[in-house]
Amino acid sequence: MAIEGSKEEGRAPRIRLGMVGGGAGAFIGAVHRMAARLDDQFDLIAGALSSTPEKAIASGRDLGLDPSRTYSSYKEMAIREAKLKNGIEAVSIVTPNHVHYDAAKEFLKRGIHVICDKPLTSNLADAKKLKKVADESGALFILTHNYTGYPMVRQAREMVADGALGDIRIVQAEYPQDWLTEAVEQTGSKQAAWRTDPAQSGAGGSTGDIGTHAYNLASFISGLELDSLAADLDSFVEGRRLDDNAHVMLRFKANGSEKPAKGMLWCSQVAPGHENGLKVRVYGTKGGLEWVQADPNYLWFTPFGGEKRLITRGGVGAGAAAARVTRVPSGHPEGYLEAFATIYSEAARAINARKAGEAVDPAVIYPTVDDGVKGVAFVEACVASSRKNGGWIKL
Repeated sequence: MAIEGSKEEGRAPRIRLGMVGGGAGAFIGAVHRMAARLDDQFDLIAGALSSTPEKAIASGRDLGLDPSRTYSSYKEMAIREAKLKNGIEAVSIVTPNHVHYDAAKEFLKRGIHVICDKPLTSNLADAKKLKKVADESGALFILTHNYTGYPMVRQAREMVADGALGDIRIVQAEYPQDWLTEAVEQTGSKQAAWRTDPAQSGAGGSTGDIGTHAYNLASFISGLELDSLAADLDSFVEGRRLDDNAHVMLRFKANGSEKPAKGMLWCSQVAPGHENGLKVRVYGTKGGLEWVQADPNYLWFTPFGGEKRLITRGGVGAGAAAARVTRVPSGHPEGYLEAFATIYSEAARAINARKAGEAVDPAVIYPTVDDGVKGVAFVEACVASSRKNGGWIKL
């Protein structure tokens, strides 16, 4: 199992990591730190953990950081760490969306690799500018669409690429939640407040927060590129400024088949009974696949005219793509944190290859700045389409 190789003798030194955001009370920052530690590839040694200096210092102390490596701003951190002999080699950016562009730019232009939470930025103009900065910097840019790290998602992608489904006809993705069914943002919830604020989140609410995940996963598994979409967005909760539900029809570009594939995407944060209901279905001329994030160690495959088959992580039917990101034997569940850690371990492989002056192994897969641009373009196209009463928008 390739992931376990991090424990072997002769392994590369741990990558010196910094973090922007993720201070006390921040959910996703803690997830990133756990993911970075899981396969023992990174050491968190510096941070600008909050925009409030007092909170940044307290958060750094809680994490055991050297006070001299705890910063009051990401710019100060980027400038000083780039000059230090033992400065950070990579930085995790885990702030609200509107900070991503400026923060990432400061580190990229100093040659520090960036691992950034999604969506890439709060608007498409910044996304395109950030791609330019990343391309010119020579540093790596990894976007944490963590669901692409699940072994059975890698299995599904491999099966589609190998032609097990034939020509793809239909792609369906859904991501319903229920935590914003009421106006939680008005009760003091920090996580709800910034996600429903256009100034911090961008033009999309549920489309940006979870719709981008569903869209990315549908594209990742199917290998298809979106051509155009038609969207119907709603803000069901009174006074909410961003969408909390979206129905989107998708038209993909032709990919060698006679007729381009079609798709549907539903994302919602006002669907009672759904805690985190991410699901993807792909259908082709030879068969269909279904994967559900709530039960991630299983992938259902139905060849046309044949019986429905269960493929298990680490079990019979799982191929090389799943095996290389599997940590424990079948029957022992791997879940959300392990999938997140896979993105960090793939990032470590790419960073170590870069340090050694070697080409990155083609088997190493992680979402890039290009995927991030596509995600932000998806959000803005959904908003534009909905404003045109569901008119088709070309990406």
